[in-house]
Amino acid sequence: MIKKRIFKYGLISLGVLLVIFYFYFALPFWGIPFNAQRHGNPPLTPKWALECWLWEDDVNTAQRVDELLDGYAKNDIPVRTILLDSPWSLRYNDFAVDTLLYPKPKEWFGKLQDNGYRVALWMTPNVNSFNKGLRLEDEPTWYKTALDKGYLAGKGKELKWWKGKGGFIDYTNPDAIKWWHGLQQKVFDYGIDAWKLDGSATLFYSKLGPIPLFYKKTQNGIMTTRKYMDHYYRDEYAHGLEQNPEFVTLSRSIDRQFHPEGFAPIDASPVNWVGDQKHSWESKAETSDENDSKRDLVMEGVEGIEMAIENVINSAKIGYNIVGSDVAGFSGHTIPPRLYIRWAQFSTFCGLFLNGGHGERALWKRSQQELEIIRKFSWLHTELIPYMYHYVVEAHNGGKTLQQPVKGKYHYLFGEDFLVAPIYKDELVNTVHLPKGKWRYLFNDKEIIKGPIVFDREFPLDEYPVYIREGAIIPMDVKRGYTNFGDENSSDYLTLLIYPNKKNSFTVYHSNEKESTTVTVEATSKKIEITLQGVKKPHILRIHLQKKPDKVLLDNVTLSEPENYYYDAKTEKLIIKTKEYKIGKYSILK
Repeated sequence: MIKKRIFKYGLISLGVLLVIFYFYFALPFWGIPFNAQRHGNPPLTPKWALECWLWEDDVNTAQRVDELLDGYAKNDIPVRTILLDSPWSLRYNDFAVDTLLYPKPKEWFGKLQDNGYRVALWMTPNVNSFNKGLRLEDEPTWYKTALDKGYLAGKGKELKWWKGKGGFIDYTNPDAIKWWHGLQQKVFDYGIDAWKLDGSATLFYSKLGPIPLFYKKTQNGIMTTRKYMDHYYRDEYAHGLEQNPEFVTLSRSIDRQFHPEGFAPIDASPVNWVGDQKHSWESKAETSDENDSKRDLVMEGVEGIEMAIENVINSAKIGYNIVGSDVAGFSGHTIPPRLYIRWAQFSTFCGLFLNGGHGERALWKRSQQELEIIRKFSWLHTELIPYMYHYVVEAHNGGKTLQQPVKGKYHYLFGEDFLVAPIYKDELVNTVHLPKGKWRYLFNDKEIIKGPIVFDREFPLDEYPVYIREGAIIPMDVKRGYTNFGDENSSDYLTLLIYPNKKNSFTVYHSNEKESTTVTVEATSKKIEITLQGVKKPHILRIHLQKKPDKVLLDNVTLSEPENYYYDAKTEKLIIKTKEYKIGKYSILK
């Protein structure tokens, strides 16, 4: 009996030590001295990666991609990036396109680029002997080649993961990486723009019997799980940038309780998503779809939109900048219509709009209501890219990130000028906590609401709880009329949505951080002065004004109505459209 107790308590003690080791060495938290320099400032995410992404995970063929893209184009739903998740290769991470799924890949990838699309491919750091569900499923030759040449960490000892069984590429071995990059070159030559770096590096560990030890031996010595994860995310991003200066990686930031310090280093994370949720509202409940158990559900994907919102907020708290989730969730079969709508609306006010996963993504095959609302909010997200890109540059230079959590259930500031109160339940009424200041409801902005204040309000399905700060200057790229911030005639103009309140300024960054236009607004009881300094851009000013002004001047020259401006009494907006100007100083006399 005594020996059994000693053995039992010995195992418990060993378990406690392993937990301590895991969290303080393999998985260091913020603030621990040896982890202080792990995260740097976020990268300069290119503008294209802020536009809408699309993918599906039920068919995975070139024909299905073409059908989706053709349908989105015909229904005028914006898409910039098409993501090819697994399976797309012959074996996982051999980087050889399966031509039964994607025939004539060179021509097909070229056609996508010619049509203005960006292409992202899924990958992990695994070299498999068994590839679940692929054409070369049980074919160990490739794995043995890497093993015999010493290219795998931990002497190539195999580990089961959700896509099969195999070893991990050794990022410290120059010969291994030369071989690895040589394999990747085939798809880089096709012109790909991004990797989706899935999270299998978290499984980089050895075992003592059934007990995981969070390290493996590499050519450079013992390496912890955390260190290997950093190599994976940093090295793949760095090599991608060598191939394409606008290359990005889509990496996990926060995913449930796993890795609370963040999966990828922030400075090697231009775009992030928060794991795999189900098509559900519930935070901790299974869906009732019987087919789910037969699907490839990574980590079982048992939670819904609330988990996605919470993980995005937690990612923002520790400094990730461009973060999002799979719109409507990744896992399951049937997507509830209202859930699809609300998830798309939430994603509109995230840096990443990632519409994809299992379930029907052809919106024209769903309800007309879903099509119209999701199209509207997809365009709104696209229109807000100049605003979001400001925070890409600012965060890269050590300033504020795009999302800042504030008081209220999952509330956050989107930039400094939007307050978002996400809807996480299948109800029209939501509670809103407005911070101190003056605010306007984005979808009916005539009324000023003074904060701090807490209230309940009903939000119809075509609206969302978003409030805009009085004094805001919002740069937009408007090309359509769905959102009522302009129309097709706004194309090729920078739209500036302005809510005058005392003095404020906003810097609009164009193609990079060095090209910018700073907009300054100063309002008094008698006049509003607006000054544009820096790169000259054709622009449209949409100025909130309760009544028609007495006079409008640009560079001391009186503008004429309706040739240069007009006043919309219904929306209380003064709209000035300017193609060319000398100085860029407006005076609006009330």
